[in-house]
Amino acid sequence: MMCFESERRKAMSDMLVKLYNLPDVGPIIAKQKNSGIDIRRFIPPEKHLVVNWVRQVFGDGWASECEVAFSNHPVSCFGAIQNKTILGFACYDATCKDFFGPEGISESARGKGIGKALLLASLHAMAEQGYAYAIIGGAGPVGFYNKTVGAVVIEGSECGIYKGMLKE
Repeated sequence: MMCFESERRKAMSDMLVKLYNLPDVGPIIAKQKNSGIDIRRFIPPEKHLVVNWVRQVFGDGWASECEVAFSNHPVSCFGAIQNKTILGFACYDATCKDFFGPEGISESARGKGIGKALLLASLHAMAEQGYAYAIIGGAGPVGFYNKTVGAVVIEGSECGIYKGMLKE
């Protein structure tokens, strides 16, 4: 199946990651904790706060995916929180089963290892739920995912499941 040319120019490839070969998340979460940042799974009463934050910082599309993650049991959305302020989030099983994403870190909090911590917390949770592999849908920072978890680009996935998606 071919992408429309306009979609191909904007599309990013999906990536595949082995969940049975992940780095240990414990030390990474402990490092965040020592910096005053709590990496944890969000709980349902936080849904409105998290979804509104995602909408304001990253837009309606990611907010929609985040909302779906809150409908899963357990909630399939992790967050980075410091002093009751959301710094970042990462979801899985939102757009599709076995998909990681979206993930976003506020601009002011980037470069502190939060993205790595959220990625690994999410991927470890997926492994605990029985997945052997995960797909990172429409991966933006390909180098980050490759370096952090050994993810590889899935050839021919430039448009993937997002082909023809309605957009404003």
